[in-house]
Amino acid sequence: MRMKEMVRRTGVHERLLRYYEQQGLLTPGRLPSGYRVYGESDVETVRRIRCLLAAGLPTALISQVLPCIRADDERLMPTCPDLLAQLRREGERITRAIEDLQASHAILDSIIAAAPPEGAGTPTSPQPGVAEAS
Repeated sequence: MRMKEMVRRTGVHERLLRYYEQQGLLTPGRLPSGYRVYGESDVETVRRIRCLLAAGLPTALISQVLPCIRADDERLMPTCPDLLAQLRREGERITRAIEDLQASHAILDSIIAAAPPEGAGTPTSPQPGVAEAS
């Protein structure tokens, strides 16, 4: 398939596909005219790239991981055990980020829960420098 079809199938802009190619993440074939030609496996590769980028992995690590992922079940191939330590560190980093986001979410929930019901008006705050009447 050509670039336009790849964009349609993956939802990824042409510039990003070219960037993935520059980074060594994607290697489309070329026609004699120089046009890029993508296969079904490239669609799956782009899906994996997007997933790994969303997880926060840098492209340098993704370029090492992609050749090690088995297409049939997403497992690392036994030939790539040296990546496990890096991937475990990334997993721990993601876990910490999730915990931080959950804590932030809990704070927002408590602020929202403490707010008056909608339509009940908002309490007025004293204006700075203005004394309240007693």
